[in-house]
Amino acid sequence: MSENADKHAQHLRLLEALIFASAVMLDEEGLAERLPDGVDINALLADLAEAYANRGVNLVKLAGGWTFRTAPDLKDRLRIETQVSRKLSRAAVETLAIIAYHQPVTRAEIEAIRGVGLSKGTLDLLFEQGWIQPMGRRRAPGKPVTWGSTPYFLEHFGLAALEDLPGFDELKAAGLLDANANITVYRPEEGDLPLEPGDEEADEPLSDGEATESATEKA
Repeated sequence: MSENADKHAQHLRLLEALIFASAVMLDEEGLAERLPDGVDINALLADLAEAYANRGVNLVKLAGGWTFRTAPDLKDRLRIETQVSRKLSRAAVETLAIIAYHQPVTRAEIEAIRGVGLSKGTLDLLFEQGWIQPMGRRRAPGKPVTWGSTPYFLEHFGLAALEDLPGFDELKAAGLLDANANITVYRPEEGDLPLEPGDEEADEPLSDGEATESATEKA
């Protein structure tokens, strides 16, 4: 190998290392500052890009800088899907338990049972997980949406039916419920009103005007 060819090969190796190791993409000027004076940076980049053209990674120019990227034809083979477990907050666990045992239940009833306000994000999270769903609207002022569990809730927690949920006596015996707790489950005399189109995305009570209009339409 001639001296010039040897220098060129060394410059290519240095250029390759600079691009690979840099935390940010470097443009031609930034790369040239780290190479010996007089080096033709554009010729080196062209040679390096050609050397990687048929490799698993390619040298590409993005946003004004140079970087290595996976070859486009391999991207589908490199996609990895993983299931990420997230620990539910105490508020979410309590809310899910209340819905499971008291369903159908409104947001206001959940808050009354817990004794604290309920963030809409908590219901959104449980809904996105596929564990709860809107069931209807309570026959009460504002006609608030009622919530209940889904078939996936039973599947996820290994239950054949809601009747398989631990009873209150079992929860007390396991120390998961205050032994002196007096649990009352609210059950209205009349069943809930059916959901209207769009109710699946709302859990707020209807305004007085909306409630009156809804009642008029059903009359």
